[in-house]
Amino acid sequence: MLLCLQYFSLCFCTRSHNNTCIQSERQALLRFKQDLKDPSNQLAAWTKDGDCCKWEEIVCSSVNDHVMELHLRSSKLGGKLNPSLLELQHLSYLDLSDNDFTETQIPTWFWNFSSNLYYLNISYNHFQGQIPDLLTMIHPSAVIDLSSNNFNGPLPLISSNVIAIDLSMNFLSGSISHFVCQKVNEPMKLEILNLGHNLLSGEIPDCWEKWPRLVGIKFCDNNFSGKIPSSIGSLTSLQSLHMRNNSVVGEIPYSLKNCSELLTVDFGINQLYGDIPPWMGESLSKLTILSLHTNKFNRTIPKELCGILSLQILDLSHNSLWGGIPSCISNFSAMASRVISDNKIFYKTSKGSFFEDILLVMKGRVVDYSTTLKLVKTMDLSDNNLTGEIPEEVTSLVGLQSLNFEHNLLVGSIPDSIGAMGSLECVDLSTNELSGEIPTSVSHLSFVSLLNLSYNKIAGKIPTSTQLQSLSASNFLGTELFGPPLSESPKGGRFSSSVEKRCTINMKWTGYL
Repeated sequence: MLLCLQYFSLCFCTRSHNNTCIQSERQALLRFKQDLKDPSNQLAAWTKDGDCCKWEEIVCSSVNDHVMELHLRSSKLGGKLNPSLLELQHLSYLDLSDNDFTETQIPTWFWNFSSNLYYLNISYNHFQGQIPDLLTMIHPSAVIDLSSNNFNGPLPLISSNVIAIDLSMNFLSGSISHFVCQKVNEPMKLEILNLGHNLLSGEIPDCWEKWPRLVGIKFCDNNFSGKIPSSIGSLTSLQSLHMRNNSVVGEIPYSLKNCSELLTVDFGINQLYGDIPPWMGESLSKLTILSLHTNKFNRTIPKELCGILSLQILDLSHNSLWGGIPSCISNFSAMASRVISDNKIFYKTSKGSFFEDILLVMKGRVVDYSTTLKLVKTMDLSDNNLTGEIPEEVTSLVGLQSLNFEHNLLVGSIPDSIGAMGSLECVDLSTNELSGEIPTSVSHLSFVSLLNLSYNKIAGKIPTSTQLQSLSASNFLGTELFGPPLSESPKGGRFSSSVEKRCTINMKWTGYL
């Protein structure tokens, strides 16, 4: 599910008890109930003598008493869909999400019936079969959520009236060229397109001029190949672009600089190469999330990235980047702020919003930040070929919660003022060439639950603090450190043990329809 929908309707709808149910519509609802499995007796109030406008799941029109909306989300229902729904000719809102229609095939009549709806949500069920083309949606701003089912076959074509569609978490396969490049007489109104976690393949087509209103695109976890098409740059309203975990190759297209409203770019786990474009720092200055991890970028980190002051999640890990860490990272003012905001990162559409969601993995424990993403601030430059010293300027990023520079070629000492980074929960500087002693200011990191300094040339006694002495000894493996949690004598760190898991992040969309 991807939208947190602001309530909207074509008519005056109400749950007021002043409405009187239309008899034929009550009978249609009762026949619909007959074919449902209702083990929790959620629909106990649906009786032949009842007033359907007073049933909790029903919303009737305050003008003519017709049933307008049917809310059956998370009701533990199963069974099959009865065609009596066809008799609810004024129904425009249907939510059957998060039920248990195990191995249920969607009947053909249902798809024809759904063309009258402005809101259709049957996500998180076990519906099967193929989705036909959805070209007859009548309402000028229809929202469709068919995610998290077992639908297969090709991607369906959609009406130009659809403003949001979520087909993620299914088994849809084949190319999307027919979808993106379909011939239409008017521009598509689509604002949200979520095709994540399917079996879609082939190149991403170069026809995006037909979709000028797109705000969010999610193509994660498919089998797309080829280059990122240059026409993506025509989507000047785009705020969120996810292509993680595909086989996309080539360089980041220059045309993307036209998408100046972007807040999230997630190109992780692909085969992109070349420069991280310096123009990102100026043209994409609103970015909050930049994830380019697990690609083949093989140049230096451009200092121009420091112009993205709003950046709070930067992941450039698992590439072949070289050179030093730019000292201008102190410009990342969002990371340098300890200000706690109650606002989540969300993207506005004409009928609602969708939110970004982060899973932050620390010490192997997954922490879901779906409701507090504004609070998550991380930097991951691990598994590259970065050289030089850790710039002292990094310690000005006092809002960071996770800092990962592990598995590089960094030298010199740990910055003396690292203790000023009081928000840190996870620090991984392992497998570098760092030397000197652990700064005593580390003892001020009262929230840290992982401090991995293993496989460095660090020596001396581990500073005393409640947090440091409670860490696993494996965090200091392969060093010349001593003192609790190691032995009291020097060289206590050179022993064989498993090292604690690194700091990593994973991104996904979330929301509530």
